[in-house]
Amino acid sequence: MVVEADGGARGNPGPAGFGAVVREAATDEILLERSGALGTATNNVAEYSGLIAGLRAAAELGATHVAVRMDSKLVVEQMSGRWQIKNPGLRPLAAEAAGLVSRFAEVSFEWIPRERNRAADALANRAMDEAAGKPVPDIGSVRDVGSASDREPQPEESTPTASWAPPSLEDATRLILVRHGETPLTAQGRYSGRGDVPLTDEGEAQAMAAGARVAGISRDVTAVVCSPLARCVRTAELIAAELGGATVSVLPDLIECDFGQWEGMTFAEVQQRWPVELAAWLKSTSVAPPGGESFQAVAKRVRGVVATLLQTYPSATVVVVSHVSPIKLILRDALAAGDAFLHRLFLDPAGVSVVDTWPDGGIAVRSVNETAHLR
Repeated sequence: MVVEADGGARGNPGPAGFGAVVREAATDEILLERSGALGTATNNVAEYSGLIAGLRAAAELGATHVAVRMDSKLVVEQMSGRWQIKNPGLRPLAAEAAGLVSRFAEVSFEWIPRERNRAADALANRAMDEAAGKPVPDIGSVRDVGSASDREPQPEESTPTASWAPPSLEDATRLILVRHGETPLTAQGRYSGRGDVPLTDEGEAQAMAAGARVAGISRDVTAVVCSPLARCVRTAELIAAELGGATVSVLPDLIECDFGQWEGMTFAEVQQRWPVELAAWLKSTSVAPPGGESFQAVAKRVRGVVATLLQTYPSATVVVVSHVSPIKLILRDALAAGDAFLHRLFLDPAGVSVVDTWPDGGIAVRSVNETAHLR
């Protein structure tokens, strides 16, 4: 399905509204329309509100693959992870949108010119007119309605205009993310992707300590899931034992990134042999190591895992045992962070992170890389 979304404010900030339509990709038929007034808000807040409304509508229709089209360069670039979210007031909205994105198998973002986004723009303006008490003609479907927007493209606002408080934890699905314990390659600082190396004795001790920490967070764990590689399976088994013998399920898409020809090498060795390729890899998540897998590819399969877990275990606690790359990507999406986050965050062996997600798409990252249990 295709989601077209927009939002605007008459003044910045000023009276604001949003609109969104969901189309059948093959026929261009409009399946659902969403719109609403926001009171006084800014253009960017309204645009994010339109995106959230459109994603919710697509979810209602049971969409699995969604193409989002917006004329907001800011929202498209931020949701694609290419631009940082500098305004604290937009971060909760971006996090809510990212939570909704994680529920689909695949979501793409495309910038389109204003004239191609007339339907969503018309809905946003209709919502603003209705809120202002202006007479609104009965125009039926917005498919053929021209743009009535009086907006000019705006930079990201500097004044926070939105706030968000997490609802009751009773409704949240909690993912406790645990990196596997130490392996021989971990201890040597080498790229460890698809190679099936076991835990060291220290790694086993770390996994048991992580199990104790998980039990301290919650003993009411519904499921323990893990990557198919031995270092994760063993870590998950030791955590499950600490929880009283919970069943461990293997999810193939939680496997580590395939580092191709870099497998088993240190960063310095890779930099010496593949300086150009390494620089390109560090610059873009679309670039894969020679013979390996890009972070964009990893993100796609990991988002599918998260979406499945949220659907399968609503309002429950799930322990997810995986590797550096999948866990970083889950945290990046939860925090609505940019791609630079991936190379700035360090995850220790057996480090623990906690993410709560609510049915309406709200997200709270409770902790990142807890390691006190390892000392």
